[in-house]
Amino acid sequence: MAPKEEKIGSSKTIRALSFWHGVTATALRKMPVDLSSRQTAVLLSVYLVSPPHSIKSLADDLNISKPAICRAVDALEKAKLIKRARDKSDKRNVFVTRTVKGSAYLSEFADIILGASKEAA
Repeated sequence: MAPKEEKIGSSKTIRALSFWHGVTATALRKMPVDLSSRQTAVLLSVYLVSPPHSIKSLADDLNISKPAICRAVDALEKAKLIKRARDKSDKRNVFVTRTVKGSAYLSEFADIILGASKEAA
């Protein structure tokens, strides 16, 4: 006897989940770097929220611990999607800044989202 399938919820919920599944599955196939949800949130914060960005400000904005932000920034910096830069006026401060590669990555990711939204419409 097959196990009973549980329902996820309303058709609206299923459409939303199906849309996001399409986005993430396409991104896994097409994007040059596979980012976690946390890394994606940090990357989007750096690009969508006005600078400056410090580890503390990112942690506060996303309500995530500073060590978790540091790990995400480490991975994003390794992929050259963001970079750390010392504050010229106070060398103790380090800011997280944008890169050309990060801008191109997010542009490609946005194209995937727009493509999936056209398919879902």
